[in-house]
Amino acid sequence: MCGFAGASWTHPGQAIDAATLDSMTSVLTHRGPDQSGAWFDAWTALGHRRLSIIDLDSGRQPLANETGSVQVVFNGEIYNYRELRDGLQGRGHRFATQSDTEVIVHLYEEYGDDCLDHLRGMFALAVWDVSRRRLLLARDRMGQKPLVYRNEPGRLLFASELKALLQVPGAPRELDPISLDEFLTYQYVPHPRTMLAGYCKLPPAHKAVYQDGQLTVQRYWRPGYEEPIRDRCREDWQEALRETLTEAVRLRLRSDVPLGAFLSGGIDSTIIAGLMQEQSNTPIHTFSIGFPVKQFDEREHARVAAKHLGTTHHESVVDPSALKILPRLAWHYDEPFADSSAIPTMYLSEMTRGEVTVALSGDGGDELFAGYDRYRAVNLAGRVDRLPGPLRTLATSSAWRLLPASTRQKSLLRRGKRFAAALGKTPEQRYLDWVGIFAADRRRGLWTDDFRERLGSSNAATFLMDAYAECPDRGFVTRTTCADVLTYLPCDILNKVDIASMAYSLECRSPLLDHHVVELAARMPVSQKREGRRGKTILVDTFADLLPASIQSRPKMGFGVPLDHWFRNELRPLLEDILLDHTATSRGYFRPEAVRRLVDEHLSNRWDHSYRLWSLVCLEVWHRMYLDTSTPPASAPASL
Repeated sequence: MCGFAGASWTHPGQAIDAATLDSMTSVLTHRGPDQSGAWFDAWTALGHRRLSIIDLDSGRQPLANETGSVQVVFNGEIYNYRELRDGLQGRGHRFATQSDTEVIVHLYEEYGDDCLDHLRGMFALAVWDVSRRRLLLARDRMGQKPLVYRNEPGRLLFASELKALLQVPGAPRELDPISLDEFLTYQYVPHPRTMLAGYCKLPPAHKAVYQDGQLTVQRYWRPGYEEPIRDRCREDWQEALRETLTEAVRLRLRSDVPLGAFLSGGIDSTIIAGLMQEQSNTPIHTFSIGFPVKQFDEREHARVAAKHLGTTHHESVVDPSALKILPRLAWHYDEPFADSSAIPTMYLSEMTRGEVTVALSGDGGDELFAGYDRYRAVNLAGRVDRLPGPLRTLATSSAWRLLPASTRQKSLLRRGKRFAAALGKTPEQRYLDWVGIFAADRRRGLWTDDFRERLGSSNAATFLMDAYAECPDRGFVTRTTCADVLTYLPCDILNKVDIASMAYSLECRSPLLDHHVVELAARMPVSQKREGRRGKTILVDTFADLLPASIQSRPKMGFGVPLDHWFRNELRPLLEDILLDHTATSRGYFRPEAVRRLVDEHLSNRWDHSYRLWSLVCLEVWHRMYLDTSTPPASAPASL
């Protein structure tokens, strides 16, 4: 696990020097505290920071082939590197290290860009082909590892994190209006944009080739939702799932440093910890985090799971003082990121790193196996759509407006009102309203007239609608899970975990995101995944031996934080200090009276705006750190 940065240019006057490359990689030290490395030729610079996981003594990067004609920097893990190495040696390739990085070098020699098809793992990489003056950038299929770039006339800059690109002298820092509109829609900035104009994220499962000053970006893999398998019985699905996921866990146990597992006491993390424990001769270490607010605290369930599996369990509690971590969050995430579960994920990563260097997680289970409660709402809404005309008209009438507002973050009334309010819309738009933070009408009421003009005809919904178009011939619940796999999973969940874990130099591995598991789940009928009110039934039935009875039947809790409670109590001053301060209200993005209304409605218990307010807080803190300063931040500030 590592971080890297570099540049490729077409004219000597556009070269970056050693001091600039050092600044770019130094700001990534949290990703790779163990070693640093750099390599230059007349047209390219590659820099690297290493967190040593495999082959601790060698494997320093940048790493080359025998002749030095292929140079590689790499962030991630190739789990099938031993099998690939054996095959390459059989074809005459000679290895100087035991690292997984060197496998990439020789795969490129053997297969060119098609080397990506052979990799089973999480990765972001840069391959410089010296003789052809050709740079290959690539990101793993699911988007577990980040890769950002800036394509300038005659020069391409690239790095593991945006903050590294900002260390280049003269790097511009200007907010992208469209990205801001998308951020307030999704609580993250969707790829390929970033919050800064001119900087891009390479999307998951994409490669980029830079040669002769031209950049070409191309997708190299799809999950396979468009190719369902319909004639397989449940027992065969269970056998294939058990075999594939067990192998995925086995491959992710390859490490020369201690491993553990995140354990929430939910279905996914318990299965992963259980499969780890099955393959270990000693109790594995498991880690969980909780809150003083009971409805958000999963520690009891994690203890039950740990006892059932026989793990050595560790836990910690997060209280409202955790929001003192806000400046650190803003610095590490590089752009506004409003998933509040980043807070406990940061603390969980810090606690876990005190015991191990690698942790396995259960990320991906809900999206792949239809676990979210909202998929049940999708199914129910589909039934409403099929009602006879008069009944459908009654169900989609404006009577929902008469329902009282709920001020409880997880209340049934609040969910019911959101469900009813969107029934009259298309299924795709309805889902966006359910999962979005600010719906389109709320955003229109928030923007100033001038900022609305800057947005032009952009439509934030396009990102999600394009994902829905991936498998138009499947049922709508399956199409929705596919859309989440392509959008919410990489942009929110995996981004959150990668940044939070690497902030503490912790490598996080996700067996459920092995692309063999993903392809299996993508082709599986939704009837195998959901049954009545329950999701992930195929996981529960397949791995029932690893799951205590109470966990098999418990409702999903999620990994959120009690923002509504915090904002009305301990953190109430934060709203006025951050959102209603003159600095924030004079930026020209939002109408001050609209922001004040959100704050007043929340504090007076007339409405729960906690997620919206948190988004605005994250934006303002990021803005002060990344745009209001004379120089980009090279380290996280201690306070706001």
